[in-house]
Amino acid sequence: MRLFHRPLPLGRLATLAFTAVLPLIQACSGEADAQGGPPQAAPVTVAPAVKRTVNDSEEFSGRLEAIDYVELRPRVSGTIDKVHFIDGAMVKRGELLFTIDPRPFEAELARAQSQLTSTKSKSELAQSQLVRARSLLESQATSKEEFDTLTSGARTSLADIQGAEAALRVARLNLDYTQVRAPIAGRASRANITAGNLVNEQSVLTSIAGVSRVYAYFDGSEQTFLRLQALKAGDKAPRVQMGLANEESFPHEGKLDFVDNRLNPQTGAIRLRASFDNSKGQFTPGLAARLRMESPEAYEAVMVPERAIGTDQTKKFVFVVAADGKPQFREIKPGALFESMRVVQGNLKPGENVVVDGLQRVMPGVPVAPQVVKVDAKGMPIFPPPPGPPGSAPAGKS
Repeated sequence: MRLFHRPLPLGRLATLAFTAVLPLIQACSGEADAQGGPPQAAPVTVAPAVKRTVNDSEEFSGRLEAIDYVELRPRVSGTIDKVHFIDGAMVKRGELLFTIDPRPFEAELARAQSQLTSTKSKSELAQSQLVRARSLLESQATSKEEFDTLTSGARTSLADIQGAEAALRVARLNLDYTQVRAPIAGRASRANITAGNLVNEQSVLTSIAGVSRVYAYFDGSEQTFLRLQALKAGDKAPRVQMGLANEESFPHEGKLDFVDNRLNPQTGAIRLRASFDNSKGQFTPGLAARLRMESPEAYEAVMVPERAIGTDQTKKFVFVVAADGKPQFREIKPGALFESMRVVQGNLKPGENVVVDGLQRVMPGVPVAPQVVKVDAKGMPIFPPPPGPPGSAPAGKS
């Protein structure tokens, strides 16, 4: 037997649908009543913008290099007889580092000395013959031609003496060069060539890096160069500070002493150099360095925490919360950064409260619930400590 169902009328369907939705409407109405009307305002943390006297600064990455650096090479060829220093030792200027076998050069010096003695003897003989010839010429006992010949011989013998003396000086220099000494004071590298090896003028025996001062080379932008040019016109030098990889701040102070004569057309950067005192020997050439260059001219600036600045495509902005709790969009132009505090330019006044936490919950014109926090001496907000677990005592109480 087949059963047939009659379709329900539309009025009956509407009644059933309303009966099903009614409990949901009542539940939502109850929640709204429990919340007291419209949704609550989004909670945000705000802190006042501050006004500080600052100097413009830029930070760079650089590399340390020695002011004096020498690759030590022998000036004569020979066999290394002895090495007089320890690898990596500090050496003084003029300190003996290597000795080249001096015996061949001592023999050459003895030969040059004997050659000079022989030349002087010949010169004395030529001078005596010239004196006798002059007497004979006055008595017409010799010819003028013979007298001229003897005169020329005497002059030649004097020139031979000068040549022998020069050869003797060269021999003495070569003997001195067998003692290879440090041309500068600094830290020596290892001995590349040890005793018993043959060397010539192209051999690198070791290298010495001066340590009394060091250079820090870094690259600046075109804007940096233009600012330096303006400072140079006012006869004011920027302040340069440096920090190493294991240092948080910039504890070492130096001075800018070199700006290159052209910018790199590929990168638009220009090479700069600052020098630092290294009398304590804490800097080693080749170390990476962080550098900060400050302008000598101070000015007053409005500053906000770096975390308060938002980005809208190419624009930078902050939200200012007025007395009525409505956030206002303020476009700003960021400047220099000073330890998490950013200089800003634009329609922002000191003392106005900017959103520093909860920026993502803010919508322009929609009221928020601001919580104002105090700031430290630098203007950074001081956030309250997070609440402890339920049942624990408040911080500072036992």
